[in-house]
Amino acid sequence: MSTLHQSTPPGSSTPGSSTSVARPTTSSVATARTLAQIAVFAGLIAALGLPGAIPVMGMAVPVTAQTLGVMLAGTVLGPWRGAAAVLAFEALVALGLPLLAGGRGGLGVFFGPSAGYLAGMVAGAAVIGLIVHGVRRTRPVRPTWPRTALGCLIGGIPVIYAFGIPVQAWVTGLGLGETALLATAFLPGDLLKVILAVLVTMTLRRTYPQVFAR
Repeated sequence: MSTLHQSTPPGSSTPGSSTSVARPTTSSVATARTLAQIAVFAGLIAALGLPGAIPVMGMAVPVTAQTLGVMLAGTVLGPWRGAAAVLAFEALVALGLPLLAGGRGGLGVFFGPSAGYLAGMVAGAAVIGLIVHGVRRTRPVRPTWPRTALGCLIGGIPVIYAFGIPVQAWVTGLGLGETALLATAFLPGDLLKVILAVLVTMTLRRTYPQVFAR
């Protein structure tokens, strides 16, 4: 009496087999990619604080390059991942890491004159991403320079100022109008950062378009 042997296809495993290999699913790969992108841009924002801060006469908030990283997070990652990158960066600051320009860190900065600007950076990245990428997308985005410039101009300047100026005025005791007038000292540098963000985003679109995929 012969015994029938059932062959097992290559790469498969029988129930209970100890040699089965779990392969990553598409969703897990996408999640890992998203987390990696968020971490990279959180690191970029931190790195842009290394040159230090430029004090402005009469202002309790210095000029920094870190809002350039916020703009790029919005233009490249989109609204939700861009805002998440800023939140990740600020979470590290809250834990005490001296990642803000000038070596500042800790919970105290979220109760000082810069607190409103830190909140505005999260909102700014989201607004920039919404303008450049839209609310929902199912295919890779090819940012145009008008949308990118508009997003950075709106999300990177008035949105951040709308959070930062009232909080700064309240913390410092200065009038809202006086604080807003002093904040105009930020405008030249912020406009330069808009130009740089547009140039970098357009360069990425030509040389590495897959970075804009969902």
